[in-house]
Amino acid sequence: MKQRLFIDGVWVEPDGGHYPVTDPATEETVGEAPEASRAQALAACAAARAALGPWSRTPPEERAVILARAAAVVRDHLVPYAELAEAETGATTATARAMQVGVAAARFRRYARVEPAEWPIAPQISEAGPLGRGGVTSALAVRQPVGVVACVTSYNNPWANAAGKIAPALAMGNTVVVKPAPQDPLSVYRMAEALEAAGVPPGVVNVVSGRAAAIGEAVVASPDVDMVSFTGSTAVGRRIAEVCGRSMKRQLMELGGKGAALVLDDADLASAVAGIGTTFSFYSGQICTAPTRVLAQRPVYERLVDALAAHARRLPVGDPRARDTVVGPVISAAHRDRVEAYVELAREEGATVVTGGERPPLPRGFYVAPTVLADCAPTMRVVREEIFGPVVTVLPFDDEEEGIALADATDYGLIDYVWSADTARAFRVARRLRAGGVGINTVARNMEAPFGGFKQSGVGRDVGSYALHAYSEVQSIVWPG
Repeated sequence: MKQRLFIDGVWVEPDGGHYPVTDPATEETVGEAPEASRAQALAACAAARAALGPWSRTPPEERAVILARAAAVVRDHLVPYAELAEAETGATTATARAMQVGVAAARFRRYARVEPAEWPIAPQISEAGPLGRGGVTSALAVRQPVGVVACVTSYNNPWANAAGKIAPALAMGNTVVVKPAPQDPLSVYRMAEALEAAGVPPGVVNVVSGRAAAIGEAVVASPDVDMVSFTGSTAVGRRIAEVCGRSMKRQLMELGGKGAALVLDDADLASAVAGIGTTFSFYSGQICTAPTRVLAQRPVYERLVDALAAHARRLPVGDPRARDTVVGPVISAAHRDRVEAYVELAREEGATVVTGGERPPLPRGFYVAPTVLADCAPTMRVVREEIFGPVVTVLPFDDEEEGIALADATDYGLIDYVWSADTARAFRVARRLRAGGVGINTVARNMEAPFGGFKQSGVGRDVGSYALHAYSEVQSIVWPG
């Protein structure tokens, strides 16, 4: 399959030819992804700009109908779409169906729900002055589309991540240019097909891909783009922010994470181990919300290390298409080498590899064994830096104050977790953590709760109604009355 670009409602041959997309489990070619030229990237932005006026004036109810249709198309094609996601990303079958394609359909369905876009403001009584006679002034706050949104997506979940940007942006009357990650762009083109089938007008959704950084840079810097929504590394986010700052483009950024899991001395250890073990191994640890820094209060430290290691050893590693597999491959050989280099660095820094740390004995594929590192210190690079693999570090602490200080001793602040049998204690600790989200005795997420990070984990909030605010500008209309 040689994929074409999607620009202004037309499937276009790429100027730069094609490049192979590799299945990280088999190392075989999944398909040929298009390499756009800079001119094609800019043409996509221009198409989105031309389509903005008519789409933004389309009644919200009509936009909602199209999003609902898109959700239905995605649901109807769940199996083939999930098979492609498995092949591109290395996700297990269950993950590809439920957490990737299933979540994408749910997000289109969620934003097919029309919400109020204006709010009355209490009338204000003013006295006579230099600007005129006294009187009553009424006002209305109106949510307006930002304009053209560049959606730059991550490789770890091409379906849910792209849908989480496209659906609320379209619901608010914006048009979009999507630049998918180069490792797995084919799924995003299937999403474009679903939107085309649902009746999205030409130019409202455009998709351009490529391995060259110049393609993403062209989209981000385009004068036709009003906002950039980015999910990815903090390093790339900084570069995007610099470009956006030059022309005051709006930004929504979900960046890196190094989540802390505080396990207090009264915690249910079985629950903590199940939550931490599930999340740090989920999608082979390539998830920004993973609690990769486990902070255990000293009375439970050794038991927790042993239990986490036992859990990690039991996780089946292998073919993501096999029914019992939990841990599939990481996205590429280069990323596998990077994760392995961090484990070796941990040894050099003095950490103990309790389990894992070796390459699984599989004939092909980019696999990393689930790894638990103990005897870690806060200054170690494996504790401070995002590894983005199935690797967890465990550190002890003595009291709540030390645990909170260790949790916050990071440049990141996306999602932390607290385990305690005392709910009041857990909430007290949670409210002191400098993180955009905190899970208490759970790793589950509420999909209407705002999502985003403190510090270098991001800018802004999305999910639920918060995403509608993120992809809109607020206009004040004032009149005498």
